[in-house]
Amino acid sequence: MKLKKRYETIHKETISSWKIQYTIQKYHLYHNPSKNIKTQAKRKKSKEKKRITNLKKKDIPGYIIALDTIIFYINGTKRYVLTAIDHTSKIAFARMYTTKSSRSASDFLKRMMYLMDYEVWNSLHDNGSEFKKEFSKAIQELRLEEYWTRVKTPKDNPVCERFNGTIKKEFISLGNLTTDTQIFNQDLTEWLIEYNFIRPHQSLDYQTPWEYYEKANKLLPMYSSSTLP
Repeated sequence: MKLKKRYETIHKETISSWKIQYTIQKYHLYHNPSKNIKTQAKRKKSKEKKRITNLKKKDIPGYIIALDTIIFYINGTKRYVLTAIDHTSKIAFARMYTTKSSRSASDFLKRMMYLMDYEVWNSLHDNGSEFKKEFSKAIQELRLEEYWTRVKTPKDNPVCERFNGTIKKEFISLGNLTTDTQIFNQDLTEWLIEYNFIRPHQSLDYQTPWEYYEKANKLLPMYSSSTLP
């Protein structure tokens, strides 16, 4: 689009952005050919990913858990808070890590699975580097189906986005942000206990997430990962 604008300014003629793209591809007029090869490979791999738009949602606790990462800058130091929430019951979990690595994401996923009593079938997350390698290995070991959000499309993961906002507003903004992961996670655990087991949620007809989860499990037949698409 920038070249289109420049062309029209210089030559006083209109040209389509598609024509410019076609010309660049035909004659390999890339500023950085090696980088372009990597970019094209990533795009090809991205097309093979299962997008959340292709999954038909079901109101079953554990059918979809959504994950995300919040980055905080504290006096020049980075800290990463991984978050996860069950789409139906709203049972949620969060934990701070010093690195945004797939090992951290793998550890976090296993903790969330434990909280959900391993009754989870599908995971949803963005294209972040933390959701690769060891995280992907954990996904396979736990026999979860993996779905991705579309690039730069926050609306594909609205439930976790709202939970992130709640953490920022009701926990972080109250003076709980620190680079000390042990202190932060201890305090956050107390907040999560209140969020999941004590606090009524309007979206759940004023039940706690855990109350909703238990009642739903009693009403629904037992499912396994092999019977849920």
